Amino acid sequence: MPPVELILLLLSPVFLLCVVLEWRFALLRQQNWYQWRDTLANAMLALLHQGADMLALLLLMPFFYWLHQYSLVNIELTVFNLLLAFILQDFLYYWFHRGSHHIRWLWASHVAHHSSRLMNFSTAFRQSLTYPLSGMWLFWLPMILIGYEPMLVFAVVALNLAFQFFVHTQAIGKLGRLEQIFNTPSHHRVHHACNPCYIDRNFAGVLIIWDKLFGTFVPEQANEPCRFGITDDFNSNNPFTITFYEWRKMWQEARCKQRQQPLWQVLLKMPAKPKADLAQKMSE
Repeated sequence: MPPVELILLLLSPVFLLCVVLEWRFALLRQQNWYQWRDTLANAMLALLHQGADMLALLLLMPFFYWLHQYSLVNIELTVFNLLLAFILQDFLYYWFHRGSHHIRWLWASHVAHHSSRLMNFSTAFRQSLTYPLSGMWLFWLPMILIGYEPMLVFAVVALNLAFQFFVHTQAIGKLGRLEQIFNTPSHHRVHHACNPCYIDRNFAGVLIIWDKLFGTFVPEQANEPCRFGITDDFNSNNPFTITFYEWRKMWQEARCKQRQQPLWQVLLKMPAKPKADLAQKMSE
């Protein structure tokens, strides 16, 4: 089994325990953070995503090792090099994540993760099985070309994704000085919000410093509560509707005879950004 799936599988009891504890906490606080249909859809999407990822890695691993033959250096497995791998992968994740909000072909996969109107630990499971198709794995190739062994690269990817599970919650407030360096639940609530002032912000995986360096950071404001979901009038708990929602829109747009637009422009253009008043209406 590829390291991504193995690491996440081993951590799954911890993830499930967190979901149960947060659900219980929400009940005690009388907060409507969970709806069973939404949570079930998230679980189904996670299974589909893991299955697609496992198949893709098994098929692509020979290519990754072939590419590794042409790496610049042979990186030894040391504590320093592991730390460097973690930082480099997090840097590359930032650009993958930012690209996923600005390139429609990538957004077609990523929109599934943003499509819920709720925000809880189970939202972290809400992933798309089409990530291998849209090319998420392309963003890790620089690490292989530099000299990191492919299995190590994807193990680091898995640890990064595992960390991100814990920022999908409303149960944890701001975390003081940790907010300066790390991605936190507060920062990630902003990322999932469809308020006009929060859209396309806080792309961090683990380190929020990338957003601060590249001008995409916005803190959570007490006077601007986060409203979750996408700005389209979308509300479905069907895993396949969620998965193929944007792909279907792109296909229909590409086939539309009234549009004199090359296919590559449909696939690569920036996803439509609604006006502020429409974003407000759709999120209510």
